[in-house]
Order: sequence, then C-alpha cells, then structure tokens
Amino acid sequence: MYLTKEDKEKIFKKHGKNAKDTGTAEGQIALFTERINHLTEHLKQNRKDFNTERSLVKLVGKRRSLLDYLTKKDILRYRAIVKELGLRK
Repeated sequence: MYLTKEDKEKIFKKHGKNAKDTGTAEGQIALFTERINHLTEHLKQNRKDFNTERSLVKLVGKRRSLLDYLTKKDILRYRAIVKELGLRK
C-alpha cells in the first residue's frame, strides 16, 4: 500500500478528532478519498488493470454509503466534509 502509517495519522488528525481516532465517518471518507485519487491516477496509466478497477469501484461505494450515513445523521458534518475534500462541484 502506498499510504504509510504517518500519512494515515495526518489524514485522521486533520479530518477526525485526533490522529488515533480512525472510526469517525469524516476520517474514513478522507482516507477513502485519498485512496480513490491514487487508484484513479494508477488506472490512467494502466487501463487494463481490472483488479484495481474493481477495487476502485468498491471504494467509491463504501465512501458513498458513508456519505449517505452522514447525510441522515448530521447534514452539517456532511456539508463540511464535502466542501473540505472538494467532492461536489
């Protein structure tokens, strides 16, 4: 995997409550977004890598379900994470 432990801690520190708080929806969404961006760049170079493509689709689905959860749970947190990560145009 390309993300080191330190990279993940930075993501969770920025989007979660602290570096060790890996369970918040915002932290998970930020981590999935980072991985999705990386896999997207990989697929631009390697178009026939179907295993990576499948992994990308699964990650997008996981992120979507977490975003749906946040929409139902707390719309303000949803709007904040979407704006912070630039997910919607």
